[in-house]
Amino acid sequence: MGFSQSKVGAAEEGDVVVGLLDTGIWPESESFSDYGLGAPPSKWKGICQGANFTCNNKIIGARYYNSENYYDITDFQSPRDSEGHGSHTSSTAAGSEVPNASYYGLANGKARGGVPNSRIAMYKVCWSFGCALADILAAFDDAIADGVDIISVSLGADVPLEYFEDPIAIGAFHAMRHGILTSNSAGNSGPWPLSVSNYAPWTLTVAASTIDRKFIAQVVLGNGQVYAGLSINSFDLNGTTYPLIWGGDAANYSAGADPEISKYCITGAMNSYKVAGKIVFCETLWDGSGILIADGVGTIMADSSITDFAFSYPLPATQISSEDGKEILEYIRTTENPIATILVGQTWKDIMAPYVVSFSSRGPNPVSPDILKPDLTAPGVDILAAWSPVSPPSIYNEDTRAVNYNIISGTSMSCPHASGAAAYVKAAHPNWSSSAIKSALMTTAHAMDTKKHPDLEFAYGSGHLNPVDAIDPGLVYDANETDYINFLCKQGYNDTTLRLVTSDNSTVCSSTEPGRAWDLNYPSFSLALLDGQQIWGVFTRTVTNVGSPNSTYTARPYMPPNVSVDVEPSVLSFSSVGEKKSFTLTVKGPKISQQPIMSGAIIWEDGVHQVRSPIVVYNIFSLSPISSFSASQKSLKFNGPSMYTKNGILGRN
Repeated sequence: MGFSQSKVGAAEEGDVVVGLLDTGIWPESESFSDYGLGAPPSKWKGICQGANFTCNNKIIGARYYNSENYYDITDFQSPRDSEGHGSHTSSTAAGSEVPNASYYGLANGKARGGVPNSRIAMYKVCWSFGCALADILAAFDDAIADGVDIISVSLGADVPLEYFEDPIAIGAFHAMRHGILTSNSAGNSGPWPLSVSNYAPWTLTVAASTIDRKFIAQVVLGNGQVYAGLSINSFDLNGTTYPLIWGGDAANYSAGADPEISKYCITGAMNSYKVAGKIVFCETLWDGSGILIADGVGTIMADSSITDFAFSYPLPATQISSEDGKEILEYIRTTENPIATILVGQTWKDIMAPYVVSFSSRGPNPVSPDILKPDLTAPGVDILAAWSPVSPPSIYNEDTRAVNYNIISGTSMSCPHASGAAAYVKAAHPNWSSSAIKSALMTTAHAMDTKKHPDLEFAYGSGHLNPVDAIDPGLVYDANETDYINFLCKQGYNDTTLRLVTSDNSTVCSSTEPGRAWDLNYPSFSLALLDGQQIWGVFTRTVTNVGSPNSTYTARPYMPPNVSVDVEPSVLSFSSVGEKKSFTLTVKGPKISQQPIMSGAIIWEDGVHQVRSPIVVYNIFSLSPISSFSASQKSLKFNGPSMYTKNGILGRN
């Protein structure tokens, strides 16, 4: 992100509190040291709850919620983290600086959060069994009352929900009313379209992209052939070679396995008499437990289904391509005594980075196609951050090793990058609204390479997170509760339903007739059309000057050749900070059918700032993709899943 050094003072950062709804936190981690930090800000009203847990001037609040009243043997009945997930996200968002952090020597360097001098408040809503909806709502209420400034939520539903069936959307709405931005993970259901979660317009929805470091573990065969595979391999065989066998030749017949099963090396399918002391070639990606339990030395897994992120395993292991796997299998079958070794993991430069990772959920927005989601992308692949030492450090759930830092992937990891960046902007501009902060992050995002992303903005939204420029965006697209109420009215929600969430009897919808969301003051533009419709949409926007008092911005729109964009007025002149100016953006073009996303942008320029907003045009089968009936018929009931899931790719959740 180019964000190795903060330009905001420690005192300003120290006034910002980042609240996280997650699995808890490990308070003894070096990432949560309060060295050099003063007392919590005077506004803080939170508490430190639970036995065997101590807060400090870094972790200034910690609560836990378990409405199910069920605890697994691995769960701590306190805000303490037994999963690792919450410690990882917390340290990414606001962890203190820690030199020489690594995962068994891999990715060694200084670990720090986005705002290392800010405070952390943990709201533990997730346990070994999941995250209950009632607990999420309760945590939002407490976080708001406690005085957090940013809320980071690396959780999400597995299926699309209407806004007021979704506790994260409801909680984030309440937070927005109090000036608090909620940063959400986009979900790990990609690359399928319409899979994005946490798509409410009052939240920041964060996709996951790669960093310029990838983890490789090489295989060396007895014939000198070398194959590179994806793996965060912490085990060093010191170059020693071991007998190499095919998993299909080591079936555990006593357990009912045969070669067609054992070639995949799944748990319980392996014959320990044949596996012990050997490296085993397997024809799919697994967690390594099948070979580990059968006393194998290591495993080479051939699987091309994952090519852009790595796992860690409980034994020497690597994941090669299926094509390379064919060559290794041929070597095994044509060599009298095949041997191999697996080299300790290395970090290689990924010159293609950043690109959105395959698992990151994609748009379009499944509830409101007129709102582009995700909003932006941030690093979420192979991220090193703090960990709970009682949580397994690999994807094998019975791995008994203990680490203080772990490397994992997920939109759970990208979300706290954005949360930290939001806290950074809040520290620089403590009086900015949640939507102003969100706008600053979106309009300053780096444009992504369209050639790497056939789904364009449905993958990365406005672009790649750019915290350095976000504190000086020039202009912001601000919005308040009234704007969102107007949006919800056009989505079909009526006064009765809205008042259940707003608790405000003055909430009034002048009409609940379904309408387009083109007038919501959003920092991006989405034109969804049914097959056969002509390209036409008129968007109204208002920008607020937060740059130089006397400044003039000129619009520079661009779109594919068959689409025209008119901006009126095309020049905006400001004479003071805080001054607002409105403009209309009209998108026109021919009738389209079966048109995948096509896009461009409008950039407002004053010679110093570039305020960029994407414009997308696409066909969709319905303007209400997940519902064929009016939201006005709905009451506030949780008809979705009773448990939410964490959006980290841990391999065992």
